[in-house]
Amino acid sequence: MAVSVVAALDIISNIKHQQKFEIIPIEDAQNRICAKEIIATSSLPKFDNSAMDGYAIIYNDKNNELKVIDTIFAGDDNHTILEENTCVKIMTGARVPKNTTAIIPKEDIKITNDKNIQILENVKEFQHIRFIGEDIKTNEKLINIGDELNFAKITLLASQGISHIEVFKKPKIVVFSSGEELKLHYEKIEDHQIYNSNTPTLISRMKELNCDVTFIGQAKDTIEDIKRLVLNSLDADLIVTSGGVSVGDADFTRAAFNELNFETLIDGIMIKPGKPTIFGKINSTFILNLPGNPLASTLIFELFGKILIQKLLGSNKIYPSYIESKISQDFKTRKGRVTIIPGIFDGESFTVSQKRSPGMVSILASCNSLVVLNDTVEYLAKDSKIKILPINWKFFSKEKKDFLSND
Repeated sequence: MAVSVVAALDIISNIKHQQKFEIIPIEDAQNRICAKEIIATSSLPKFDNSAMDGYAIIYNDKNNELKVIDTIFAGDDNHTILEENTCVKIMTGARVPKNTTAIIPKEDIKITNDKNIQILENVKEFQHIRFIGEDIKTNEKLINIGDELNFAKITLLASQGISHIEVFKKPKIVVFSSGEELKLHYEKIEDHQIYNSNTPTLISRMKELNCDVTFIGQAKDTIEDIKRLVLNSLDADLIVTSGGVSVGDADFTRAAFNELNFETLIDGIMIKPGKPTIFGKINSTFILNLPGNPLASTLIFELFGKILIQKLLGSNKIYPSYIESKISQDFKTRKGRVTIIPGIFDGESFTVSQKRSPGMVSILASCNSLVVLNDTVEYLAKDSKIKILPINWKFFSKEKKDFLSND
């Protein structure tokens, strides 16, 4: 029996999956998910230092002529202490004398003789001093388990002298196709045949989402051949197929799953397009069977499959986040079922794609987002508020949000 969209989301977002980890160089960690909490072992800055090329002074001496008693360069292990009416010439990043209470930029002083300066500008106490720990404090948490690593987090790792990091392994995903009426894109076809676009689409999309994806071929239209491919793939975290689960005489996928003790978690979703979506598991391997129609297959994957991938990646952000916007034109639809509407978000408004037939393949090549309309919606007036979910960029949240758009 088909489940509601909310129930399907809850089932997928609450699956249990045993994450495995590996250790890799931080330079290779882009887009990987952190598997170990990272705590700062040293403060940044590690010592009080100068934010300017200039002169370190005692604030109370700011109106006096000051004698330059030393020069400190970045990296120097200098322990000079300032005395009354003295200063030190200092470079950016250099450790300041312990009793420094202001740095004067070199352009704000006048040299009165070879060893004396006069300050020309107003001075604020503690100006241009970078204090120990103002950026990062020792024992501060820097990265959580489940955080996605990027260039900025790699900066944090490098700042702590961390060269390797523990990350979750990429989920291993196996894709195979079914339906002998379809031909793979590298095969020769006759006039009465069509190419299978779903399989390359799913493979490339899951690679974009940082998964380890393997294609194992096309099953013949027999229960035994589908079982053969499934049994070959039970070392994977996830098997993804499309089509073959309706009530047609030539749909053997469901029967093959059932003969392999398939545990059904979702048997259809009350959504359009894409109601005939199956999700479950055999042993510890999850199986997602998407609708056969190309647009329906892709939209269901964008809404539900990406959440599943986030879970398998080990991310702590799994719930779809959205952008509140408005619709650019009046829009009518048939109420009664939650509906996925593809379109273009230009940063200000959302324009519905004029083509939306579930069997089409060209639509998403020109769309960058989608809107999910609640089952009560039958009309949206121009400029009505809507919630936009991205397609071509990841936009997830740690908190569960209601992304269904209502009147």
